[in-house]
Amino acid sequence: MNTAPQELLKEYIKSQQFTNTTEIMAAMKEMFRDVIQTVMEVELDEELGRERCQRAEASETAPNYRNGYSRKTVKTQLGEVEIKVPRDRNGSFEPKIIGKYSRNADGMEEKIIGLYASGMSQQDIAEQIKELYDVEISPELVTKITEKIMPEVTAWQNRPLEAVYPFVFMDAIHYKVKEDRRYVTKAAYVVLGINMDGTKDILGVWIGEHESSKFWLNVLNDLKSRGVLDVYLFCTDGLCGMMQAIQAVYPQSRLQRCIVHQIRSSTRFVSWKDIKKVVADLKKIYTAVTLEEAENALLQFGETWRKQYPSCVKSWEENWEVLSTFYEYPPEVRKIIYTTNIIEGLNRQFRQITKNKPSFTSDDSLRRMLYLASQRITKRWRTRYQNWDLVLSQLQLMFAGRAIG
Repeated sequence: MNTAPQELLKEYIKSQQFTNTTEIMAAMKEMFRDVIQTVMEVELDEELGRERCQRAEASETAPNYRNGYSRKTVKTQLGEVEIKVPRDRNGSFEPKIIGKYSRNADGMEEKIIGLYASGMSQQDIAEQIKELYDVEISPELVTKITEKIMPEVTAWQNRPLEAVYPFVFMDAIHYKVKEDRRYVTKAAYVVLGINMDGTKDILGVWIGEHESSKFWLNVLNDLKSRGVLDVYLFCTDGLCGMMQAIQAVYPQSRLQRCIVHQIRSSTRFVSWKDIKKVVADLKKIYTAVTLEEAENALLQFGETWRKQYPSCVKSWEENWEVLSTFYEYPPEVRKIIYTTNIIEGLNRQFRQITKNKPSFTSDDSLRRMLYLASQRITKRWRTRYQNWDLVLSQLQLMFAGRAIG
């Protein structure tokens, strides 16, 4: 952008005879208004195909004309500025520099969306905008502004994905959402993938009430329709219906149930006086070096605790197929997949951002919040997994018969 000639600027300063910074700011405000005004006049000239005082061509059967002005107040960091928006007779002219329905000339809407994304409540945002711009806005206006990003949210949720993901993690985080005039608990199902470069990405967020194989079937079919042809391993916390859904959509994929979740769920009814001993014996199972060693530890666990805690032992025995999948992988890969800590860490960040929002007025309201939070979080995901080159070489050997991205 070209700057104003120095001599012209000096002459202007001399003519104004400024004595303090308040006068300078007032002059800048006037200059801002004049520049905005001129830009809109030029835009309308281009729209009409002629300048303000130029006659229409005789060949024009129904020429469009200027039709006065409408007044509008825009909010800037310099304060409120009154402008006159030129109109045309056909009512089709819409100034690009401001926009017909925009009352924001300096990124105030972007600031509001940024504050919303950081987890601030609508009331707090209104107070912050008052401090920054000396402009009164209502919490309802904050909601209307954030609603404008829904096309962006939809585009993100439907964006094309990579063809192959070595590991995909799935978990749910629960929120209160208004539905039919009452608040119900709904789950936001988050899917996080590690791609062939060893970097993380949030593949999508699905809002649902009832988890089932049909629900997960829809999620997995959605991933497939967006280009995901193969997933080597899904890591979950024992989500209902997951195994059936995976077998239907990605029959070659394996499932690893999160060990940490399994420990929590299986020891819920273990007495506090025995819990340390039970957990210590369970640790011998999932820290074993080989599958054979782990299975022997599981047998020993059953012999020790079956009489006192039959449901705990039964849970490990019945789920052993999906709990022991990680033993098929080398140690470098096991560290990544035997627990869903990676996605639990993501959900902790979601909770931190949404802690000031105890409930949401709709599914879309929750989607917007989690989308904006996702954008903030993923900006910090720059690095690859540690020792990824070694992990990738192992994967290439293990899945030589399948596509490698």
